[in-house]
Amino acid sequence: MIVKVLFFAEAREAVGQTSLELPLDDEASVGELRQTLAETYPALGPVLPRCSVSVDQVYAGDERTLYHGAEVGLIPPVGGG
Repeated sequence: MIVKVLFFAEAREAVGQTSLELPLDDEASVGELRQTLAETYPALGPVLPRCSVSVDQVYAGDERTLYHGAEVGLIPPVGGG
């Protein structure tokens, strides 16, 4: 299957692009997506544990199963005041 991954803020800087299409095994989980991204983009590794993940604009945990065509967002924490 292929999912579309959107990168925001620090995650976008680590990967060097705003989005990509990523092939995964059928019924891969968000946790497996994180692992694949860490292996493919080593600079993203330190950022991933702090990122929230959305699937089709709804926050999702690592156990969430993905499907072909899902839109996954990697959202690092933001600060400000």
